[in-house]
Amino acid sequence: MKGLLLRLSAVDADAEAAVRVIAYFDELVARQARLSDLVRATASLVDCVAGLSRDGLPAPLRFTPDGERAADAVAEPASADLGEPPGKVWLERAGSPGPLDDLVLERFAMAARVLGRAEPGGSAPQLADPALVELLLGERAAEEDRARALRLLGLDAGRPVRVVAVGTEDERDPGVAAVGLLARGGSLPRLHVAAVGEVAAVLMQPRDDSAVASLRSALADRARERDTSGGVRVGVGDAVPGLEARRSWLQARLAERFAVPAVEPVVVHGDLGSLTLLAEVPVARLREQDDVRALDTLAATPTGAADVAALEAFCRTGSLRQAAVALHRHHSSVSARLAHVEDALGWRLDEPGDRFRARLALLARRLAQRG
Repeated sequence: MKGLLLRLSAVDADAEAAVRVIAYFDELVARQARLSDLVRATASLVDCVAGLSRDGLPAPLRFTPDGERAADAVAEPASADLGEPPGKVWLERAGSPGPLDDLVLERFAMAARVLGRAEPGGSAPQLADPALVELLLGERAAEEDRARALRLLGLDAGRPVRVVAVGTEDERDPGVAAVGLLARGGSLPRLHVAAVGEVAAVLMQPRDDSAVASLRSALADRARERDTSGGVRVGVGDAVPGLEARRSWLQARLAERFAVPAVEPVVVHGDLGSLTLLAEVPVARLREQDDVRALDTLAATPTGAADVAALEAFCRTGSLRQAAVALHRHHSSVSARLAHVEDALGWRLDEPGDRFRARLALLARRLAQRG
């Protein structure tokens, strides 16, 4: 790992290396690394001494790229504040700053804030025991077993539980994606994360409705980072009594199937309304529906995936310009792709009936893909 960032930045400082830096720190958060291990890992990544100090630590943590305690310090290292409790992280590079030092400091500080929250009831995501989560969310467990799982997970049986489902479309570990995403939500309540099959389950006990806003804000932050917003889908179940957490989980899974990365990445089950009826149609019937098959055929062409993405963004936002913003494309480019969709499928998207037909076909296709 030593000098990894230097080797990556020599290839492409603005693309692959930046994505790898973000994933690197997300993985450390997901594994709940100790602060000392976080500092060691950062020093190894950037190939220089890294340091961290904060209230509550008896002395600053400073390590060399080899993982040893550092001796003499650089006079004025590049640093980033941790906020509350007071503290900072820094990189002690003897020469000029590295091309990605600002990004490293930002992610280093974010990881330190999450991993350093030691006070009871803090909002650091906790990797939960998958067996306990599956017991709580499973179908066959007895009530006393669910109550025991709640207690062992540290959840208050007297308060409502809300379950969030996090899925990915880029083969990334959903548990890592969930922790990396949720670590951004400073106002989120204490969280418990576990991978359940191909989706991560997040258990929380929010005191108000701010959790959904925090999730959307976190995904908006991701969208501003190149190549990191795509592929994450979030479904939010209702707040239910703790022993009924499975109901919220099933709602979250259903909502996650409706989510569209970059366009509508967070879907709340309670906002779906009558659209949930579409999920009752057998997946095989959805896949065989003519409009769904036509979309699949179009998506399989060289430019078809981008055309379908443009159609999805347009149908979800209801505006050509908003669709362009969601896709980070010029509106003329999106317009050209929509024209191609119209030619290929015979729809006229300026007509309400065809727009509804397109929207319904896209929803059916999403449900069929994630059935």
